[in-house]
Amino acid sequence: MASGLVALLDDVAVLARAAAASIDDIGAGAAKAGAKAAGVVVDDAAVTPQYVRSLAAERELPIIKRIALGSLRNKFFIILPAVLLLSQFVPWLLTPILMLGGAYLCYEGAEKVWAKIAHHDAHGAGEERVQDETTLVSGAVRTDLILSAEIMVITLNEVIDEAFWSRLAILAVVAVVITVLVYGVVALIVKMDDAGLRLSQRSGAVATFGRGLVRAMPVVLTVLTVVGTAAMLWVGGHILLLGTNELNLHFLYEAVHHVEVAAHDATGVLGGLVGWLVNTVASAILGLIVGALVVLVMTLTLHRRKSKAAAATAAATTRTDGIIPAPPSRAARRRDAPADRASRG
Repeated sequence: MASGLVALLDDVAVLARAAAASIDDIGAGAAKAGAKAAGVVVDDAAVTPQYVRSLAAERELPIIKRIALGSLRNKFFIILPAVLLLSQFVPWLLTPILMLGGAYLCYEGAEKVWAKIAHHDAHGAGEERVQDETTLVSGAVRTDLILSAEIMVITLNEVIDEAFWSRLAILAVVAVVITVLVYGVVALIVKMDDAGLRLSQRSGAVATFGRGLVRAMPVVLTVLTVVGTAAMLWVGGHILLLGTNELNLHFLYEAVHHVEVAAHDATGVLGGLVGWLVNTVASAILGLIVGALVVLVMTLTLHRRKSKAAAATAAATTRTDGIIPAPPSRAARRRDAPADRASRG
C-alpha cells in the first residue's frame, strides 16, 4: 500500500513538473511573440487616447473600459478562431497574410510621416467633433480589430511550430496581456493631466510634481506617436523582409544580412547591438519605401475619387441653395417652345 502511494505521488510530481514546464513554455512563447508585436502595441497605445479627447473627464475611464472589452471580444470571438483555423488547415497562407499586414503597417507609418511633413492629420484626429458614445466606441473597436489582427497574426507566426493547444494557450495569453497592457497604459495617459491638476492644487514639492505631470502630457503623447510610427515602419519592413525570403525571393534578405554580418564583425564587443541596429534601420527604410508607394497609389486612386465625390456633393448643394440656378429640363424646353414661337410671330 505504501509503495502504491509513493508511486501515485511520484506520478503526481511528474505531472506537476510537466505542467510547470508547459506553463514556462507558454510564458516564453507569449513573451517572444509579444516582443515581435511591439510596434503594433505601441501604435495601439498611441492611437486610442485620441478617441476620448473630446469627452468629459468622468466619462473617459468608462469609455476606455468599453473599448477594452470590445478589444477582447475582437480577439477571442473573431481573430483567435480565424487564425487557429488558418494555422491548422492552410498554414501556407500565413506568410502572404502576414506580409499584407506588414504592408498595412508600412502604409500607416508612411502616412503618418507624410501627414507630419504636409502638416495635416492623416486620420482626422485634429477635427474636434462631438460624437455619441456608442458611435465613438464602435469606431475605436473597429480600429482595434485591425491592430489586434496584426498582433495575433504576428504572434501566430512565432508559435506556428507549437502543438495546437500550446498555440491556443499562447495566443490567449498574448490577447489578455496585451489588452490589459495597452488599455491600462491608455487609462494612465488620459488621466495623467487630471491627476496633475489635483496634485498642483496642493503645496510644496507635490504641487511642483503635479504641474510637471500636466506639462509632460503633450510630450508623452508626442513621444508615443513618434515611437509608434518608427516601430510600425520597422516591424512592417521586417515582416516584408522575412516574407520575401520565405517566398524564395532572397536578394533583399541576403543583402541586409550581408551588411549586418559585416557591421557585426567590424565592431567587436558592440557587434550584436550594431548588427541589430543595421537590420532595424534597413527594415525601417524598406518599410518607409513600401509605405510611401502604397500612400502614392492610395492618393492617386481612392483619395482622388473621394475628393471628386466631395466636390460633386458640394456643387450639388450649391445649386440646390439657389446660388446657381439649375438648367431647365428637356421636357420644359419642349413645353415652352410653342409659346416662344407664338411670341416671336
